Amino acid sequence: MDHKFTRRRFLQSAGAAAYIGAELGLPSRAQAAPQEVGPQNVKAMARLFPGCCAYSFLQYLKNGRMTMQDFIREIVRMGSIGADMTVYWFKSTDAAYLDDIRHVAFKNGVPFSGAACGSSMVQADLAKRRQVLEDIKKWVDVTDRLGASHLRVFGGELPPGATIKQGTDWVVEIMKPACEYAGKKGITLGIEDHSGVTQSADVCLEIMRRVDSPYAGINLDITHFIPTATEDAYAQIKACIPYATHSHIRDHFDDGTPVDMDRVWRMFRDGGYKGFLSAEYEGKEDPMTGVPKLMDKIKRLCAKYSTSQV
Repeated sequence: MDHKFTRRRFLQSAGAAAYIGAELGLPSRAQAAPQEVGPQNVKAMARLFPGCCAYSFLQYLKNGRMTMQDFIREIVRMGSIGADMTVYWFKSTDAAYLDDIRHVAFKNGVPFSGAACGSSMVQADLAKRRQVLEDIKKWVDVTDRLGASHLRVFGGELPPGATIKQGTDWVVEIMKPACEYAGKKGITLGIEDHSGVTQSADVCLEIMRRVDSPYAGINLDITHFIPTATEDAYAQIKACIPYATHSHIRDHFDDGTPVDMDRVWRMFRDGGYKGFLSAEYEGKEDPMTGVPKLMDKIKRLCAKYSTSQV
């Protein structure tokens, strides 16, 4: 038998293979090659990850029935990817305590979506504003020790007689140096749209424009915006998505109206959001059963709309 495989026979075989491939509808090499992903493509690629806020287990954490380490293990059971560490129930800010939390998270394969402090920047008194700035810096240091890259802060409730403009000025006054400090550690500060000065998208966006820092963002809670004559809650959520650095999720607005979560996730997808959508449960049901139900909704929607495979 002639085992020589001449160039002519090779070309004949290759031609036949190409023909068969075409007949079978197999992709050509050009078709099979991966699509080039440029900077603009990456910008548009939504990466949506399910997370959970420690605040969801408020009633267990505040009375000591759950520790922060327990919280990390609990969200593993529920299938959450990330943990948002609400610092209200940290037993200490000592290095040994924070290192233990970080180690428990690592051993359980849980990244931190961030930390969340309660610092309120709307203070009429200059000395108090300076103290708030120092407080934020302290929590930036804690966030850094945990190995997280995001810290939630509040604008806060306006003091009696103060205007929205005054409150916005005070927030910007504190946010600028706070972001400068946080940025040196690679940490982003996300101001939450919450009751008080930041309960409208317009104010949140003005703060972003005036602070003008790559380390400033919006911790976008989808349930807190107050509808106006021209913008409902959904329009305000959409307006803030380009600045969203983390998100808190409930399935009902503050007035009790159900959230169209599929609509919200489409907006996050269309906005190219990259980050965590973290359950922040405040329902009447026991968190041990209520939080997993909310997490299941979040996980299904992230799987449906994210370009990442989780």
